[in-house]
Amino acid sequence: MRKPILAANWKMYKTAAEAKEFADQLLSYLQEQSSQYLLQEQVEILVCPPFTALPAFAAATKGTAVATGGQNLYPRKEGAFTGEVSPLMLKAEGASYVIIGHSERRQILGETDELLNEKIKAALEYGLKPILCVGETLEQRRRGETAAFCRGQLAAALSGLGPEVCDTLVVAYEPIWAIGTGESASPQDAQETIALLRQWLAETYGPDEAAKVRIQYGGSVKPENVAGYLAMPDIDGALIGGAGLQAASFWQMLQAVAALKA
Repeated sequence: MRKPILAANWKMYKTAAEAKEFADQLLSYLQEQSSQYLLQEQVEILVCPPFTALPAFAAATKGTAVATGGQNLYPRKEGAFTGEVSPLMLKAEGASYVIIGHSERRQILGETDELLNEKIKAALEYGLKPILCVGETLEQRRRGETAAFCRGQLAAALSGLGPEVCDTLVVAYEPIWAIGTGESASPQDAQETIALLRQWLAETYGPDEAAKVRIQYGGSVKPENVAGYLAMPDIDGALIGGAGLQAASFWQMLQAVAALKA
């Protein structure tokens, strides 16, 4: 059985001091006697702070059940790439995951599928687990292009990679129209698309390998709706934006999923 993974993507929020405060509060929840079932690995807990706060958060949670991830990387070990962060730097500061291909980077910063393919390869080379984001616009959804577009994003980003990628890959289905809008796909809609993504993985790498890959849903996930998504057979977690900025609401989601999977 795939262990669900709940990941908070903080985007461009929180200073190092605020990250430490969040970490302390989350760890205090985890240490409560009533919360021990979470420590039995029913849910994987991941937080992706901005680069400036990542070292502080990773240090505060070192040796705990809380993992740290980066929000992006540049696909080189080092070099003259002003303003960028390498996979080696992320790894050295305590990151074990990295988000790749978030729609905000695709749309605002013009990241291409070819660049994302390089980033995934770089993450794997340096021992980081990639969270690959895919998702369609509202216009594409209305034209019935969701399945073909998202499968195409998978194919391009994973080009040249063998079945071993399935050992560490996480996919996040994030319909662009549901990110930060208050709108969200229904659990049934999300399940339908995610099942098609898993089908592509099975066709490409084989059913056994596809069964290893955890596929998250992201897009206005909240404490009150997270359990509905995780009850679906192919949805293995959530990539959480705004509701992951407060330790209390993130904790509520962790509790809801742990209870569902208990």
